[in-house]
Amino acid sequence: MFNQSTVFLLILFALGYIGKNQSIMIAVYILLGIQLFKMDDKLFPYIQDKGMLWGVTIITVAVLVPIANGDIGFSDLFSSIKSYYGWIALGAGMFVAIVARGGLDLLANDPHLTTALVMGTILAVVFFQGVAVGPLIGAGIAYMVMRVVDFIIS
Repeated sequence: MFNQSTVFLLILFALGYIGKNQSIMIAVYILLGIQLFKMDDKLFPYIQDKGMLWGVTIITVAVLVPIANGDIGFSDLFSSIKSYYGWIALGAGMFVAIVARGGLDLLANDPHLTTALVMGTILAVVFFQGVAVGPLIGAGIAYMVMRVVDFIIS
């Protein structure tokens, strides 16, 4: 039971506890439970393959609840684009989606970078009260910066 991955997860749990980050602690607790019940060989590949989609879907559902329950309607949409804050938010949403596309390419072509991205996410979540929105955006930003650096040095 106490292999390298289990020890690593326990360290992450401790860091989550120290940093008072419930998300890290719950995630580690779930993964350790899957290991404990010897379901890791079946579930880990599936979670690794589909987990990002699940996470994005859950976040999207949470964001759309105010529309679904009627708190936000068309009048709110139209009034939001009357201010420059609304246009900034619209542009930021578009920018992030485009950056994430580059992250998909980077993770597909250089999967070894996932470790560094995950560690960066964990450090930010534990020590800076960041939110683990995922390696996808981190990979997208890394992809963008790498392209700029490659352009400058070439």
